[in-house]
Amino acid sequence: MTQTPSTALRSLESWPVKNVSAALIDGEHEWTFGDCDREYELASVTKLLTAYAFLVALEEGVYELDTACESLPGATVEHLLAHASGVGFMDRSAEREVGERRIYSSAGFEILADLLEERSGISFQDYFREAVCKPLGLEHTELRGSPGHGAYSTVNDLVIFARELMHPTMLHQSTLDNAFSVHFPELVGLVPGYGMFKPCPWGLGFEIKGEKQPHWTAPEMPAETVGHFGQAGTFLWLVPGAERAMVCLTDRPFGKWAKPLWEDANEAIWEALG
Repeated sequence: MTQTPSTALRSLESWPVKNVSAALIDGEHEWTFGDCDREYELASVTKLLTAYAFLVALEEGVYELDTACESLPGATVEHLLAHASGVGFMDRSAEREVGERRIYSSAGFEILADLLEERSGISFQDYFREAVCKPLGLEHTELRGSPGHGAYSTVNDLVIFARELMHPTMLHQSTLDNAFSVHFPELVGLVPGYGMFKPCPWGLGFEIKGEKQPHWTAPEMPAETVGHFGQAGTFLWLVPGAERAMVCLTDRPFGKWAKPLWEDANEAIWEALG
């Protein structure tokens, strides 16, 4: 018997975590679980929020996608946003040639934040707050460290952000459509915790599910699903055009416990949505 979305979401109460909070969106319908005002570390889910700030800067003319990064010869804003710059996860030095491999990188987001600061004259933390948090009313979201993994937030704030991704008010729809499209589609790469994928599709800051398997979403979810998971035990996914999204935040670091439970929960939730 197919579960209701609310029942499927309640399966999270059996997860081996101290705290978990979540929200499921289907158009105007919304279901929640746990304390949605509780603050959590986002880890790499931070990249979705900071990518939005980078896209705002793009529309404001701070730079273009083909703007070169002087500190990383050959790399552009597009390369940095799409994890195609060749820099490592935490090390700003190049591990590969630009455009050769999809190397998942927080360092690349830090380099891009430095570029934004240089060209705008505004610290990235201030830009993030003024360009994203204040306009959207994200009162409990704060960047306290790396633009790649240093934000803290709540489920309620991320629901607001997810709805902005469904119906953008701060970006032109074409900018967001481009961010949700695969860039450098031929690249292979590693998704931390899940292995190598050939190819490894990624947009501008947003991971794209594509044909990746296994994956942190679920096998039956559409290939165009976008989002991100974080090593803090967090994830946010969205299906563009379908007005469906889920936010899930926990306080247990990602590990072997998460992989089967995330996939099973997402599969049940997707089935419940019909």
